[in-house]
Amino acid sequence: MINFGYHQSNSDHTLFLKKQQGKITALIVYVDDMVVTGNDPEERKELQTHLSREFEMKDLGPLKYFLGIEVSRSREGIVISQRKYALDLLQEIGMSSCQLADTPVEEGLKLCIESDQVLVDKGRYQRLVGRLMYLAHTRPDLAYALSIVS
Repeated sequence: MINFGYHQSNSDHTLFLKKQQGKITALIVYVDDMVVTGNDPEERKELQTHLSREFEMKDLGPLKYFLGIEVSRSREGIVISQRKYALDLLQEIGMSSCQLADTPVEEGLKLCIESDQVLVDKGRYQRLVGRLMYLAHTRPDLAYALSIVS
């Protein structure tokens, strides 16, 4: 990608950007999934042609789903959601029939282990917190509660 004029992002090494004449094209790669986007249709097409010479790939059209994030377009703009990701998470932890509730976290709350508390599976807990942190990409309202439990 570097030889094709793209620069690798310092903050995300799977993101490659090309900026020219006020236009930008971006490529993000995750294992065997790629997203090509930008405001330069000609460069996007050139990039797709270049990549198809190097890799077996298929153009799936406008982005609808990537890494657990759903993408919807309307006249008002683009909406991202992790609805399916959240529903799958609730199913996995046995809470798919739970009801919505406002559960604000008390500011300054400190968690501690009670003497009579049943220990939980540490690995399962860490995996759940990690999945909730990923969910916070589209649900910033979860961030404070996650900072308490992580």
